[in-house]
Amino acid sequence: EAVAAEWMLEFACSCLCRHFAEQSGVEFWRWRDVAQALINGLSQIPPHQKKTVYICQLLIRIAQGKSLELLFENDRRVSPLESALSFWTLLEREEIKLEKLHEDIRRLIQIQIVAVHVENRYFKEAAEVLERLFTDSESDKPLRVKLATIIKTKDPYVPLLQSFSYSLLISKIKSYIELFMKENETNFLIQEATRHVISKGSRATTLQNRRVEVNENDRNDLETKQGFVLSIILLRDVLGQRHSGQKHRKSRALQRLDNMKNVGRNEVSLTCSRRRQLWTHKEDLELKLGVREFGVGNWAKILVHGNFNNRTSVMLKDRWRTLSKIK
Repeated sequence: EAVAAEWMLEFACSCLCRHFAEQSGVEFWRWRDVAQALINGLSQIPPHQKKTVYICQLLIRIAQGKSLELLFENDRRVSPLESALSFWTLLEREEIKLEKLHEDIRRLIQIQIVAVHVENRYFKEAAEVLERLFTDSESDKPLRVKLATIIKTKDPYVPLLQSFSYSLLISKIKSYIELFMKENETNFLIQEATRHVISKGSRATTLQNRRVEVNENDRNDLETKQGFVLSIILLRDVLGQRHSGQKHRKSRALQRLDNMKNVGRNEVSLTCSRRRQLWTHKEDLELKLGVREFGVGNWAKILVHGNFNNRTSVMLKDRWRTLSKIK
């Protein structure tokens, strides 16, 4: 189980990087949940996977860096970007190259931590962050003075902040993860999933210690690979039941596997073909429970975890709109 979890974490990190680079929001959040669940399941981080974990945590925080209400640390003063900076520091320790890119990203994160507070008119908090982030060293002093002046003037539209914008930070992070993905494009689980798809289910041969190149055509098998990984996660729930209510939980987990098949497909056509299917009271209750647990808008997640009768996330969104009007 530990070995399989390591493979799945590498695969989830690869998916996170790709969807971050492609700005694919829904898929990014989907794989964020998978990666976070796998990371939370680690009793300790294996040394060879430290970089993988740090990158996952960095991307999750950068993607939500402007949402100051979100908490990733026990200290409520620490914003998502400040939490991201701590993981960037850990990543820097894992590498001895890319010094220029490292420094550029570090400075951009530091500047944007202050900038996001100023944009939200949290000037006192911005000043406190500035004290935490910058030392009294001569190298830090010029930037520290400039940011302190911006906080005093309470102007988020000064040239400095426009030159070191959030979009530039995202661009630099993309450059970094592109390099990471090139170094890790022979991810073991991707190799094995690709072999399995190509062989069409033939018996696996003894694993070889040679590299397996994955070309562009293999990207067409992505949905199969994703389903393979997520099915393992959910089947673990099915096979691991040892308490009362075993049969009921098995059927729910299997239903979640069926629901997952609808996620990521052409949901417009699916919605049209099933539009006349009436909603049951039980499905309405499942939808309400899902919204309560995951929040409005997380339809794909609610679909996967709920017990719905052949629905899609688009159907869930439309039904919620209808229920809201009735209420």
